[in-house]
Amino acid sequence: MASKQRLTEREMSGEMGDDMETQALGPAALASAASVGLSWYYFFLRGDRERGLFVGLWPPTILAFASYFNQRKMRNQLNTLTKPASSIKNTLESMMK
Repeated sequence: MASKQRLTEREMSGEMGDDMETQALGPAALASAASVGLSWYYFFLRGDRERGLFVGLWPPTILAFASYFNQRKMRNQLNTLTKPASSIKNTLESMMK
């Protein structure tokens, strides 16, 4: 029973981890790529080097925020799974929401 429970938890955490990574980094990666393009536009085509450098600093910030929120979701999920008084049914129901 215990090994079956661990297997289920591992399967669920793996599925949720892949899903969260796709959700969190998809829009962030798109916004970062757009920011790089905009930075090149300002820097090379418009000749506004200061604005190009300023916009060029946005991608690391955007990706850092996405990483932070992704880690926060994972931490909340881990806290839900390891809560001392929670039952398996409640844990699975909270993960499916």
